[in-house]
Order: sequence, then structure tokens, then C-alpha cells
Amino acid sequence: MAESTEVATRRWSAAALMGLLCVAGCGDSGGPDGTDTEAGSPEEDLRALLGLPDHFELPAIPDYNPLTAEKIALGRRLFYDRQLSANGTQSCADCHFQEFGFADGMKTPTGSTGTVLARNSMALANVAYNSSYTWASDNLVTLEDQIKVPLLSDNPVELGVTDGARDEVFARFEQDPEYAQLFQDAFPDDAAGVTTNKIVFALASFCRSLISGDSPYDRHVTGDKDALTEQQRLGLSLFNGERFECFHCHGGVLLTNAYHDANRTEPQLVFFNNGLYNVDGEGSYPTHDQGLYELTLNPAHRGLFRPPSLRNIAVTAPYMHDGSIATLREVVEHYVAGGRLLEDGPFAGDGRVSPLKSGLVRPFAATDEEIDAVVAFLEAMTDESFTTNSAHADPLD
Repeated sequence: MAESTEVATRRWSAAALMGLLCVAGCGDSGGPDGTDTEAGSPEEDLRALLGLPDHFELPAIPDYNPLTAEKIALGRRLFYDRQLSANGTQSCADCHFQEFGFADGMKTPTGSTGTVLARNSMALANVAYNSSYTWASDNLVTLEDQIKVPLLSDNPVELGVTDGARDEVFARFEQDPEYAQLFQDAFPDDAAGVTTNKIVFALASFCRSLISGDSPYDRHVTGDKDALTEQQRLGLSLFNGERFECFHCHGGVLLTNAYHDANRTEPQLVFFNNGLYNVDGEGSYPTHDQGLYELTLNPAHRGLFRPPSLRNIAVTAPYMHDGSIATLREVVEHYVAGGRLLEDGPFAGDGRVSPLKSGLVRPFAATDEEIDAVVAFLEAMTDESFTTNSAHADPLD
């Protein structure tokens, strides 16, 4: 729904498949659904471990953190454990709920100490394929980099595992016999004990296992022509047409152009200004969050944000980087209008005429029937097997 604006490219050395898996360490659990699998090629083993559908490429996984079932199991336990926050009140799962596609249903989340964050919690489905992380960063290009932000940051505080709290938090896990064994199983070649890297690597491994590829849309693209309703098929046609132009930012099987699979050694880091704000008539977004500009200080980067995947989009409301649009229909209407007009309030301005807005975000004629069809198609991205998969749920629940 916006023109693809490449603002940075970073070289990535994709992990060799031979180093991705410790097959012997996968035990009898097989794939993430607990079924037995026979050892095959490294690619087959990785597909089985992640439960990858056939129409998905392999994700790019850094060679310093090869994926194993044991790391996934440890990461899953940590993801749901509030002991991972300094004050013991919040877990990763408190901002990423499975039933919401691992988003949280809030405009913006609140950290463990009560700090309200500026940006909407992003859904985690298929984050193994992201070419960058958070809404607007060109230097967080791996899950390992990104996870350190909510874990360690002191401005704003999320989990709050700062230098002063680290030893206390680590001791909670070191003194727990079950966790001690989980850490040993996940990192058998390392010295005993808990470290930041072990926690980060395990959480990244679990997040990479959050694969969503069984929506009605997936069944349609893999040959089931009855998977979509007539209205949804119309929406698909409009979505990929040159009037709505949604596919320019949300193309391909992952429904985002900001992705990285094992076949791409140099992923494109893409960000867009979609005309959501224009508070000064010169394209600025609210001063507390101007997107990529916050890092680059390049005035042309004001309002640039990464296009998220649209998978499970119907259950991840509210929308946009700040949660300022409540419904899918309003999102589609935003793009039909060519941007957003805010007539009053502190962020008043006409995003439709922003000089920094992508050239493909322009007004066009659309009927209510057509808008409804696009919304119906977006609803066909919902993967109920993903939002109810027990392999992704709290292991102690």
C-alpha cells in the first residue's frame, strides 16, 4: 500500500545449512508438534524442527546461534516466565499474546515499571524472516540484536534487566534445578550457568519457531481454490491490482517486502512514509517518534517505518506503529484517501499532502463493496492453527 523506499542495505552472511542443526540433540520430540521425524538432510531437519510449510523458503539463521529443539524449549519457558523481569512482574508474553498473533491488543504496551511505550507491540508470526526488527531501525537486523532491547534497555524500561538487576535475575534461574537442566541441555558445550547471551539465544530460537503458514490464504496459494470465498477472491485481486497497490509493500508469501530468507545474502532494509501524519506541513511526524529519523537524523527519513507482515492481521488490532487506527476497514480507507487528515489536536495536519509521503500512497476511487472485499481478504490471513498451537503456548499452563 506504499511505494518501496529502500534506505539501507546490510550484508548478511546466511548460515550454512550444515551448521544449522544439532540433529543428535533433537531427542525424540521431532518437530514442534511433538511428532517423530526421521533424520534427513539438514534442510529437511530444519523444516521438521520449525514445522515449515512446503511453500515457505528456509529462513536465514545466523551461524553463531544454530537452531536446536533444546534452545526452543528453553526459550519458550523463558518467554512466558515473569522471573525474567527485574521486578518479577512481566514476561515477554505479557506484550505478545498467542491469541492476538503474538501482539497484545493495545495501542502501545506498558513496561514492567509502568512506563508506557511509544510504539505498538508487533506481532511475532514468522519473525524468523524479518530483514530488520522493531518498527524503524536499520541496525537491528537479527532477533538476537532485537531481544536485547526489551530485555536490557533502561530507557524505556521493559523487562528491566539492567546491570544492577542482572545478577539477581540470573540467580533465579541458576537456583532452579529445572532451569539449570534446561540451560545445560540447550548449551551442552558451554560452562554451566546463566548468561545474557544464553537467554537471548534461547529466546531468539523460540521466536524463530513461531511459524504461521496455514491460513485460508495459504491453502488458496497451495492449490485449494475453495479456501477463499468469492468476496475474498475479489479482495485478493484488488490487493494485487494497480489501483489499491497493496502488494508493493506487502508482497510475496510473507506479505511484506521487508523479509530475509536463506536465499538472500543482502536483504533490503525497506521503510515507508504512508502519510499518517504531517504536523508541520513539511512531513514531520510527532516529535516523540519520527521513525527512522530517530536513528539517522536524516530529515528525509521522517515518518519512515518498516512494513509489517499482514499475516494474522485481523487479530492484531489496533494498527500502525502507534496503534492510532482501530480497525482494518479504517486502515484500508486510510490508503484509499491517500493519507490521513487530522483536523485538530496536537498532531493536526494533512498527511495526504505530506512531501515525504510515498509516491504510491495517493487517493483513488473505491466502492464500499471493494473496501469490504479487501478487508475480507485480509481476514483470510488468520491462521487459527497458529493462534491455538499448543507448541507455542505457555509450557506450564
